[in-house]
Amino acid sequence: MTLMTERPTISGTEPRSFEALLNDLDELIVPDGYKAEIIRGSIVLSPWSKAYYTRVMRLVCRQLQAHLPEGYELERAPNLFVFPGDERAYGPDVYAAHDRVFEGDSNRLDGQGLHFVAELTSTSTRDDDLTDKVMVYGRAGVPVYLILDMQEAQATVLWTPSAKGYESHITMPFGEKLPMPAPFDCTLDTTGFRRTPAEPEEEDEA
Repeated sequence: MTLMTERPTISGTEPRSFEALLNDLDELIVPDGYKAEIIRGSIVLSPWSKAYYTRVMRLVCRQLQAHLPEGYELERAPNLFVFPGDERAYGPDVYAAHDRVFEGDSNRLDGQGLHFVAELTSTSTRDDDLTDKVMVYGRAGVPVYLILDMQEAQATVLWTPSAKGYESHITMPFGEKLPMPAPFDCTLDTTGFRRTPAEPEEEDEA
């Protein structure tokens, strides 16, 4: 099994099948304060969010929930969404899916059931949020992907999913109103997304 943290430490050199990695993930004892995902053939451990990220996630949910179609909910629960075609398994920060996606007792949810995803970047996850996840979410047909770049203090919304990722996007600095495409058809006020002076500086944490 290959394990990677924010400062990669790799044990084992034999490649593992995606199903084997999922099984390994089921048995893995994840350290307190970390979440585990499968990215590019490795199980990647990254720290859970900093305290002020919670405020940002709440602001996103409060503004967008009313604009979702009936039967869909915004969630922040730690669920693992699987993308077998790309051999990826992600635990998004904020996401929306139909209620039926959460039926059953499996801990592996269908990534194609996602209707919306938002990721808040950290120094350890930023590259994957900006590249790998753009391609995977787009190919899976997730209608809207919102990237909140906490290091650059800007928000990017991507839509029109395709085999190449996404065909459309808009980027705005925090503090501005970001136009959100269908199914939301509203604006997301990013005021309050910046770290305040009383909050700790971003370090190597999610």
